[in-house]
Amino acid sequence: MSRPDRHNEIELNFLTSGWLTYLLGGRKVKVEAGRLSAFWAAIPHQIINFGKGTEYFVATIPLAWFLQCKLPNNCVQPLLHGQLLSDTHTARARSDCELFTDWENDLRQADAGVSKAVLLEIEARLIRFSIRCPEWKSKHALLRKQRTAISNEALSKVEQMACLIAQSYTEPITIEMIANGVRLHPNYAMALFHKAFGTTLIDYLTQHRISHAQRLLATSEIKVIDVCYASGFRSLSRFNDAFRKGCGCSPREYRKVHFLG
Repeated sequence: MSRPDRHNEIELNFLTSGWLTYLLGGRKVKVEAGRLSAFWAAIPHQIINFGKGTEYFVATIPLAWFLQCKLPNNCVQPLLHGQLLSDTHTARARSDCELFTDWENDLRQADAGVSKAVLLEIEARLIRFSIRCPEWKSKHALLRKQRTAISNEALSKVEQMACLIAQSYTEPITIEMIANGVRLHPNYAMALFHKAFGTTLIDYLTQHRISHAQRLLATSEIKVIDVCYASGFRSLSRFNDAFRKGCGCSPREYRKVHFLG
């Protein structure tokens, strides 16, 4: 991939052979053959390396549909926080290959009944996938386990807010602007987002900006101050504080370790 891609869907990858390395946000992650992998594609992602003879399937799932599946917190939260999850072993490699082949062939038929069957099979596979996801440990985990059901209409609003952030995080966007964009009161928008994602709108926006900064630090030689502004921060001190809190080191220290040049 010559440049990062992003789209507001959960992306499933299944490699039948070889391996590939993504730059996901600002982190390098390797995907191996025979292991179902998933990540939220609204996070900028770019294939930066791959093995000879690598072949793989890709399936994309609308975020709202994924959230409606109500998968366990230990699967949903890491994805929404920019992590790539992979199955812990390859015991299902043969059946996964058959599943992706069937899904590809079935969806070409453009038959509503067949498409519904595919969605049910994808949901069932994600449930199995989530069972082996490690426990999600964060200050929001208990809140997520205790969350009440969210209506389809509310999920649509949450998805729209997440999409707005993914599209506009490098700009001087505010909570009021996000709420106005989905026609909600700011306080209600913040509460709804927190209920669905287990994090605040501000923290979520900051996470996107830090991921963007990580990518720039790893792939370019532009000055740290320019990385700061290009990532949506309006203050170098705020950028440094947020980056150190999110990454455990300064932007300059991060570049020394992760620079790809």
